[in-house]
Amino acid sequence: MLKSQSSQPPPVGGFLRPSRIYTVIRRYIVASLFLLCTPIFANAADELLDAGRASAIDFLLENAIKKGLIFGGVVIVGNRSGVVYSSSRGKLSAGDDSALLSERTRFDVASLTKVVATTPAVMKLLEAGLINLMDPLTKWFPELSGSDGEEITVLNLLTHTSGLDDVEIPDESPLAATLAKAAVQNSAVVSGSRFRYADINFILLGELVKRASGVALDRFCRDTIYAPSAMADTGFIPLDDMSPDIAPTVGKGGILQAGLVQDMNSRRFGGIAGHAGLFSSAADISRFATMILNKGVYNGRELFSERTINQMTAPYFYANGRIIRGLGWDINSPYSAPRGSYFSPMSFGHTGYSGSSLWIDPDQNLYVILLTIRLNYNDVRHFNQLRSDLSTLAVSIFSRQRPTGDMLEDLQRP
Repeated sequence: MLKSQSSQPPPVGGFLRPSRIYTVIRRYIVASLFLLCTPIFANAADELLDAGRASAIDFLLENAIKKGLIFGGVVIVGNRSGVVYSSSRGKLSAGDDSALLSERTRFDVASLTKVVATTPAVMKLLEAGLINLMDPLTKWFPELSGSDGEEITVLNLLTHTSGLDDVEIPDESPLAATLAKAAVQNSAVVSGSRFRYADINFILLGELVKRASGVALDRFCRDTIYAPSAMADTGFIPLDDMSPDIAPTVGKGGILQAGLVQDMNSRRFGGIAGHAGLFSSAADISRFATMILNKGVYNGRELFSERTINQMTAPYFYANGRIIRGLGWDINSPYSAPRGSYFSPMSFGHTGYSGSSLWIDPDQNLYVILLTIRLNYNDVRHFNQLRSDLSTLAVSIFSRQRPTGDMLEDLQRP
């Protein structure tokens, strides 16, 4: 496994010219391709080519730090056998004695909660026959009886096609208030007819897990998913005495704070919610992704049946095929930046507001994980470009598909 780690504190601010990053990447690749033309150096050139592109992944992280997009980050690329490349850049804080970021650093993964906690929990319930995708919402939420929500199904929640919009959630009685506001939404959208990404869908799914299993979401995930797959860094509500090892997120007033979930609605639910609240490390998420690529098996132990994994990642088409979703997972939508240019059309993943993303491609036997201390939340375009370029480079290095002229042109775009 290739591994890279910076020992320097991360600089913040000072934008580089957008073309600079692509110039550096081209230099790595062009130098390596030159050697490929010389037969005597063919084997060495292959190694140099991969090393050069891997260094380009490092450079993408370093450039994002210099541009002020992030304070630091961790990238892991892996396949069915596990991690094949890992790179960490930055520290937990600006102090000289601050710990370096690593594969074991825990991050607030924000909306990755939807696919690393809530979705697999729902799939466990489906496997056990405790729920059905076509269950009406009122079966589990009688509070919605007599409302437009009667037509909503579990499938609609998982695919963000319920027609529900996010609502303002108060500090007191957040669940009761959320259900009451959902019940009076006079949506003209017929459930199942339109994709509309909304956290409320997964807030309800998180509560559904509790009602169907009799166990709260955090405990259910710990007992049935994380413990069996050795994901010891993953869970809700980190212990206070462990917060020094947790990457901070930007809080009120731009202050970096660690150990407290960034999402305010998750806080109102006590830090345990279906849409956000999970903390995890790149090492743990790599175990989860490896399990997905192995059709539900991790280290010889079956966590899910192959049928369940296939069902979870099967495509559902909306907007005349322009939007494609799995159960919980994104396949093709306005949120698909981490797919990059060369992951296969039916690859899948998700992003998190805090600066996280995960993309998995069974066809190319590859996954890419990005966890960052995100600083600039306004520059969405450049952050999504970072996600996209990391995946494009990962395919060029570690997949069966090698760089082509078209791929180099994509990497050169401003």
